[in-house]
Amino acid sequence: MTTYSFEYQKMLLSNLESVPGHTISRQIDVVYGSTVRSKHVGRDLLAGLKNIVGGELTAYTELLEESRQEAMSRMIEKAQSMGANAIVGIRFSTSNIAQGASELFVYGTAVVVQPVTAKLPDPFGA
Repeated sequence: MTTYSFEYQKMLLSNLESVPGHTISRQIDVVYGSTVRSKHVGRDLLAGLKNIVGGELTAYTELLEESRQEAMSRMIEKAQSMGANAIVGIRFSTSNIAQGASELFVYGTAVVVQPVTAKLPDPFGA
């Protein structure tokens, strides 16, 4: 399983239950973001042709990436409005809403984290 933690729009994001190098000082609430997108007829036709010969359906890859970014931005906005500086336990989900339309849903837990400061040894200490 791949894990990630990074800063995006001044928000620390992690698909783990914590942010490495930080401690959770306050758990706020579940936050989410979603977007519903429909397929473009032209893209659908080209994807059908590509499906026959094989290969990546780049039009759909781009559409999915745009959807991920939009859903993430919405989730981050909600977390920021609650006073969070991080979101942990991030998960993505997709579903078909209607023929030709899909929802991309992202959710996680908004938290406040503090960096863990490593205590350096006292060079003069006993």
